[in-house]
Amino acid sequence: MSDATPTESAGRRLAKHLALYTVARLGLVVVIAAIILGVAAIVKVDIPLIVAALFALLIAMPLSLLLFKKLRTQVNKDIAEVDAKRRSDREQLMTRLRGEDQ
Repeated sequence: MSDATPTESAGRRLAKHLALYTVARLGLVVVIAAIILGVAAIVKVDIPLIVAALFALLIAMPLSLLLFKKLRTQVNKDIAEVDAKRRSDREQLMTRLRGEDQ
């Protein structure tokens, strides 16, 4: 049963980092959209919110790869750790099912 604790910990860590990365990316989209709308208001140009949001999304996609590299790398490490644990657990189960108890 001690094997279950690292999986939960890795899974929780993955969930936390993934949520943080997602919130950071969405926040970046909101900030860029606000900048677009703010500049449009200063220049006295009417830009619909949906257009500003779409442009913000297009700008934020590559920008988030640069700005949030550390978070993205951590999420990838957490995914690899959870996946390795899942593979290990699956292999142990398959070994037990074959009757090759260790």
